[in-house]
Amino acid sequence: MATYDIDRLIVGLSLDVICESEVCRQVSTHTSNDANAAHIITVTVGATVPTGFEHTAAEEVKEKIGVDVHISKDRGRIYFPITTDKLFQVHLLRSVDNLFVVVDRYDHYTFKESKEETLKELQELASKLPWTNALEVWKLNRSFKKKKCFRKGGSGAKTKPNTEAVDATTEEQDLPQAAAAVETQANVEGIPEEEESTEAAPEAKVIKFRVTCSRAGDKHSFSSNEAARDFGGAVQEFFQWKADMTKFDVEVLLNIHNDEVVIGIALTEESLHRRNISHFGPTTLRSTLCYGMLRLCKPQASDIILDPMCGTGAIPLEGAIEFNSSFYVAGDNNDMAVNRTVNNVFHIQRRRADKGSASGMPIDTVRWDLCSLPIRTSSIDIIITDMPFGKRMGSRKKNWDLYPSCLREMARVCRPGSGKAVLLTQDKKCFSKALSRMGGLWRKLHTVWVNVGGLHAGVFLLKRTANTFGQTPEDVYESRGADNAQEEEKELS
Repeated sequence: MATYDIDRLIVGLSLDVICESEVCRQVSTHTSNDANAAHIITVTVGATVPTGFEHTAAEEVKEKIGVDVHISKDRGRIYFPITTDKLFQVHLLRSVDNLFVVVDRYDHYTFKESKEETLKELQELASKLPWTNALEVWKLNRSFKKKKCFRKGGSGAKTKPNTEAVDATTEEQDLPQAAAAVETQANVEGIPEEEESTEAAPEAKVIKFRVTCSRAGDKHSFSSNEAARDFGGAVQEFFQWKADMTKFDVEVLLNIHNDEVVIGIALTEESLHRRNISHFGPTTLRSTLCYGMLRLCKPQASDIILDPMCGTGAIPLEGAIEFNSSFYVAGDNNDMAVNRTVNNVFHIQRRRADKGSASGMPIDTVRWDLCSLPIRTSSIDIIITDMPFGKRMGSRKKNWDLYPSCLREMARVCRPGSGKAVLLTQDKKCFSKALSRMGGLWRKLHTVWVNVGGLHAGVFLLKRTANTFGQTPEDVYESRGADNAQEEEKELS
């Protein structure tokens, strides 16, 4: 009796045995691809970004993902469509802090006049929302985190559950968070099961969740805590999930900004801005803000970029990773700051080496005096730095001497006519005064107002004029000022 391969393909009514396992594999692959294509859905992803750099983030999304971006009227947020087959790309964006998939969004939500009616309406809203696609994206995102190790398990993010934000001018990253606390346990349907004990009968793993409410606006009759509590209770009742404030699987976001309401599910458990730094200092800049500052000055291949007050090296590190065709020189007058920068560079190099990538980075670190840089005149293409605010570092009084000296030394090392500077400072009055005395050396092109740790700061884009250093009225004025000060001292003595 003849025997045949078990891999057979029947075409139409033919009973001919093809015995081509490769054909079977191709058919199976084709069917699988068709099934995957059928499950590709399009959703809206929201992202929090450094305030003031919304347009920069929109440009990056358009450039890397190829979709149009909606910039929210709530500063610090953008929204864009994405298909599930490209979901992993959103985690590679350099300008976003946190990501979430939008369940639903209301641009002009009408709140009831009384608090009781409004909260009841929020409770009813929970069961009416289109959760299906958002939960599918959440499940897919969890598989990315397991494969790519974006994060570990449940969130360990620290929150302030009993506070609220009521000032309409408060920026998103500073909005306190409120979370719902309803302690009930039940089985969940429609959510993939986690690893189970082989000894016990299969049971659905209980999904833990919390609701985080961020609210801005002074015309609401309710608090963030009340909204999170009542909406969270309705979500728990609808899904039969268990509330857990710290070890949660799903974080439901309720974002309210005046009459705009957005409900979403978080895709990140900690902000993406912490990606580069392992050794933090007292004033470490977020990597996302550093990226925005770097894009503002448009680095070109072979540019020499200087950060004379590098701190922990956040700016040159972000540049060396994302704009690696330029060379970065980082320096500071503080030994601890220089050591932190060196350690952060080593951290990135080790991480690259562990992944089998080239560990070299176009960056060098030096200890120096800011007002007397060991750099040749007119040799730097771009200067980008975070200047002392006079809060945690330095003082406002010292800034009146530091800023003019700093701008003058920067003008010396920067290339006349083509050089640029991107400077971040919260001491706007002192900076504006110092800049007005540098009119022959620097020209202000643009200002981006940003929120840095709750402080309203400015990112100033300056262009180096074509004037040769040492031949401007500003230098003459300064030398005369020094001579006058010496004469006064002699007269007093």
